[in-house]
Amino acid sequence: MKLILAPMEGLADYWVRQALTASATYDWCVSEFVRVSGEVLPPRVFYRWCPELRHGARTLAGTPVHLQLLGSDPSCVADNAARAVELGAPAIDLNFGCPAKTVNRHRGGAVLLDEPELVHAVTAAVRGTVPATVPVSVKMRLGNADDQRALDNARAVQDAGAAWLTVHGRTKRQGYRPPAYWDRIDDIRRAVALPVIANGEIWTREDARRCQRESGCDDLMLGRGAVADPLLCREVRGGPPAGWDEVLAVLCRFADAIVDTGTDAQLCGRVKQWLSYSRRRWPEAGPLLESVKRETRLAPLTATLYRAAGTLPA
Repeated sequence: MKLILAPMEGLADYWVRQALTASATYDWCVSEFVRVSGEVLPPRVFYRWCPELRHGARTLAGTPVHLQLLGSDPSCVADNAARAVELGAPAIDLNFGCPAKTVNRHRGGAVLLDEPELVHAVTAAVRGTVPATVPVSVKMRLGNADDQRALDNARAVQDAGAAWLTVHGRTKRQGYRPPAYWDRIDDIRRAVALPVIANGEIWTREDARRCQRESGCDDLMLGRGAVADPLLCREVRGGPPAGWDEVLAVLCRFADAIVDTGTDAQLCGRVKQWLSYSRRRWPEAGPLLESVKRETRLAPLTATLYRAAGTLPA
């Protein structure tokens, strides 16, 4: 069983990737998408979205980081994939799943699933451009407005030479509303020969087991559930479930790590966002979030976290 940390635009940035991969053992994680449009991007753009490229494309805990690209021009995406590999990306993942309206309006992400031939063209162009030793993978949803082209897209990805396919078990129209249709991932898995990784609505170890049964996939990608419970990966692997004290310890380390990486108001927002996700698994997170929701200074907010954890920073 492989467990992968999902690319989550606006959520799983460099600092969240560091915190989560330090807390549990992932096989790899995927960067937020680097958007490609009309030109080969300068190195600073790749470093902005994937700072790990400066350190062997691994998190501080040693977890490999695959770089994700989003775009619809086959030649331009391929040229940027080649640039990313030059900068040290160990693998390229292609985004055909983003549901964001701004991205979709500019012909990127999940809307491309209406055009399986374009999905094929982009994937084939990247596969034909980067070295054969560099895996090229695809992440997609079941479709855009519906899932009628799901198998066509999966076969297009396979025929283009992708190494594996990750499927989020919802269409773009379904967004993030439960449920995720893991049985439809199974239809895709049966239709192709390449490995398929299941993704979507995995919040607990029981969800993971049910997803494996319904999708037929051994390998899973964990997304928002891994933020709600930073030790979910450990539990899915058969380890003990996390305690609230362990979750608080992750939040404290995260708050310490992000000092001076933005304005205090921005950084407080990041911690509050994480606490908000934690409420799904941990009732204790609700009152704690309520106690800091008006705080705009990071130091007092962090001190509140440490007091809740019953420890003081070293």
